[in-house]
Amino acid sequence: MSRTLSFFFSRPHDPGSPLTPMRRRPSRDFSITGFVYIMMMMFMGLAASNTQASLLFGVFGLMIGIMLVSGVISKLVLKKVRITRDFPEAGTVGEPFGMTYHFYNDKKFWPTFSVSLAELDGVEGFVRQPQCYLLHAAAGAEAAVPVEVFPKRRGIHALNRFQISTSFPFGFIKRAMERVHPDLIVVYPAVARVEPSVLAMCQPAEKTGPTMRPKRGGSDEMYGLKEYRRGENPRLIYWRRSARTGVLVSKEMTEVAPPRLLILVDSYLQNRTRAEHTLVEQAIAMAGSVATLALEQGLSVGVQAWASGWHGIAPTRGKRHRRDVMTLLARLPVNRQADAQALLESAQELIEQGTTLVLITSRNVELGLNEKLRGGMVVISSASPVSRGLFKFNSDIRFDRCSPPDQEATMVD
Repeated sequence: MSRTLSFFFSRPHDPGSPLTPMRRRPSRDFSITGFVYIMMMMFMGLAASNTQASLLFGVFGLMIGIMLVSGVISKLVLKKVRITRDFPEAGTVGEPFGMTYHFYNDKKFWPTFSVSLAELDGVEGFVRQPQCYLLHAAAGAEAAVPVEVFPKRRGIHALNRFQISTSFPFGFIKRAMERVHPDLIVVYPAVARVEPSVLAMCQPAEKTGPTMRPKRGGSDEMYGLKEYRRGENPRLIYWRRSARTGVLVSKEMTEVAPPRLLILVDSYLQNRTRAEHTLVEQAIAMAGSVATLALEQGLSVGVQAWASGWHGIAPTRGKRHRRDVMTLLARLPVNRQADAQALLESAQELIEQGTTLVLITSRNVELGLNEKLRGGMVVISSASPVSRGLFKFNSDIRFDRCSPPDQEATMVD
């Protein structure tokens, strides 16, 4: 593989740096092959001027023509090429997902050959700079190029500018152009395999208890009596009471609802050190893992966290609700104002009977709560080796590099 002058336009990268290496090519560039060709062309011109040989002048002119044709064709290849992205609704840190680039060649006669694409914005959200290679797109046709990307930072990443380049036809001259197509992609925090004991701590072993709440409309036990309405199941008519009162009444049955979880995410940072950021990022990932497992088990899950103000999501269920919960966790900013005690006080309006509080924090905290509230609360700390052992994250995940890019820029090592 040839080396080019565009090496000097790459971002300097330290192997130990948390930044993703990014390469941006200049608009015009020459490969090593191109430099060798230019040196040969100059040598041929010098020889022709010294010897005044017609053949050498002809070869020299032919070499100049090839160089000019190479520059014109490489520019023509990149003209009238539209590009769009197609990617899933959201990604997850540590889990690769597929993204497809659609190349639309709007030229009427000229095909497009050998085009490379590299993202310029939003690169810091991924392990490697997203890029792909298009071999051929016929005139007036579309070509799709799939690529696999690896998210490494949670948050909302803006994919705006990208660069397309080509060295077609001879590889002597490389041209590059920047294009803009704005897109936003959400990257959720990392999700771990959670030990079943974590969920067992949040709900009783029996089917009844303080965290189980009966509700109407089921078929478990008798809840009460109500006036019978036409169209209801006649088997539920309570004939003894109906005969005594002369009015048809029916039984109303109960359904035992699953326990509700309210996850309290303590993202408070006392210092902006990388070590403390790492614990907070792991706590946020633990919260997302617990929420994902609980929702998969059919439990109602809510979240309360600080995001430039208190943001709470009431406990409920469903895939759309999981998206809302994970999006809130993905967008959590730096919290230097509200600690765990303030978090608990802010969550009072979301607490109902039968709700289990799950406090997920980055430190070992002692909370001054009454015994009633303490009995319905579970504390999980990312600073505790015991708690960390209950969550099996992908070994490739680096929590010291999972913060959003804006937080990475202001972090103190």
